[in-house]
Amino acid sequence: MDIEGNGERGPEPVAASAVSGGQFRYYDFVMAAFVTILLLSNVIGAGKRAVIDLPFIGAWPFGAGILFFPVSYVIGDVLTEVYGYARARRCIWAGFGAMLFMVFMSAVVVALPPDQGWTGQAAYESVFGQVPRIVFASICAFWVGEFANSFVLARMKIWTQERMLWTRTIGSTVVGQAFDSLIFYPLAFYGAPDWPVEAMLMVMVSQFLLKVSWEVLLTPLTYLAVGWLKRREGVDVYDRGTDFSPFRTRV
Repeated sequence: MDIEGNGERGPEPVAASAVSGGQFRYYDFVMAAFVTILLLSNVIGAGKRAVIDLPFIGAWPFGAGILFFPVSYVIGDVLTEVYGYARARRCIWAGFGAMLFMVFMSAVVVALPPDQGWTGQAAYESVFGQVPRIVFASICAFWVGEFANSFVLARMKIWTQERMLWTRTIGSTVVGQAFDSLIFYPLAFYGAPDWPVEAMLMVMVSQFLLKVSWEVLLTPLTYLAVGWLKRREGVDVYDRGTDFSPFRTRV
């Protein structure tokens, strides 16, 4: 079944089961964007602690990855809203597998003995030699948070009968990011010498608020992306009767 919108009429509401074997025009590109942003935000952004000077507050340190990692939640919202939970689930598993391979490749490359005349080993270890505990926490938090985000959005789409998209994108992000933060910070830092419980809780709450605020700011772009994709694909997928088990990859 080939599903292609002609861009001349509004999208047709359909049940997810009715398009389970369909081929969408832009789905693969959205999946690629999701996995790319997920990997790059973890590789490039995770290791740097940046700071900005906020009025009335002063210096505010933050992890540089927070600028881009929430975009994966935005794309996750777009995937679920446009293509349905099953195809979003497939993307989450693709991202999960990509993260596991990234961790494996990083460990192998860092562990390889460097040539005697090469001076970049320390830089490689600094960038790619991530602490196993933090990596494990990041992968677990991603998996739970993304599935919670997609599930809540899919259910809310039925409850709201597609009205008020902003309630779904923001509401699902609040739930997904809450799970993400509640899992990541305790798994990664609880009991660590430089992370007293009070500091860990403060960072956890502040990062959660920043991520949700970022989602709110990106809401207009989410509206544009969702509207454009629905028109081009020609369908509007509803998850009625969908199997919401996360342990599947079939659509």
